Amino acid sequence: MRSVEGASASLEDRVALVTGAGSGIGRAAALALAARGASVAVVNRTAAKGEAVAAEIRAAGGIATFFSADMREPQQIGEMVGQVLGHFGRLDCAFNNAGLSLPPKGFLDHSLEDWQEVLEVDLTAVFLCMQHQIRAMLATGGGSIVNNGSGASLMGAQGMPHYTAAKHGLLGLMKVVAKEFADRGIRVNTVCPGVIDTLPMRAFVDAIGPAGDTFMQTLPGGRMGDPAEIGRVVAWLCSDEAAYVSGATLTVDGGMLCL
Repeated sequence: MRSVEGASASLEDRVALVTGAGSGIGRAAALALAARGASVAVVNRTAAKGEAVAAEIRAAGGIATFFSADMREPQQIGEMVGQVLGHFGRLDCAFNNAGLSLPPKGFLDHSLEDWQEVLEVDLTAVFLCMQHQIRAMLATGGGSIVNNGSGASLMGAQGMPHYTAAKHGLLGLMKVVAKEFADRGIRVNTVCPGVIDTLPMRAFVDAIGPAGDTFMQTLPGGRMGDPAEIGRVVAWLCSDEAAYVSGATLTVDGGMLCL
């Protein structure tokens, strides 16, 4: 584990991997990591979006390469980490951001297929990602992993039992892994975003019509969070400034859950 004394926010000479990096919070995290000097492996299922983010980083003077991977395919997860190692030679940081949510509906209306699909992407894929990432990090003395949770990691999301179970599960998984690898230089944390201004969230607000105005008024400060506000927290957790932070759940929601 790197020393806390003289801790720096810089990520120069480090390689960071971000899944689901083609838009929203993933894109913001990739940009924030690159801004601090990290070489970024931009991972996304849709090539056009992932390539665009990698190109955006390079246009700003950073280093980034796109890698394609579908989190529903276990083999592709292992191949993804292998490709990153083959290209960059190491892995120091990872943000497991890729996720899936389905439209809410009554508990009895959910099928086994719904349940399995969401847990496959939102929990099992993170389990597999961390296994491969940790093996890579141990080879170079340690690293930092951040998993993307949710407000649903801490409360029940009405109509979304599978998503809630998966996001709660991330916290338990994080605690086990953080404790096991604490003395081997691996830190693992979870960031739990609140209502963030992404295209899916905007679509949700638009879909509920007039109720959208009421919904917005319930948000702290009357606004959604900016994806960049999550990205900066992720970058900080990956830096030496957070060298003594592991097994932590950081809620970034403007105070929504404490109101």
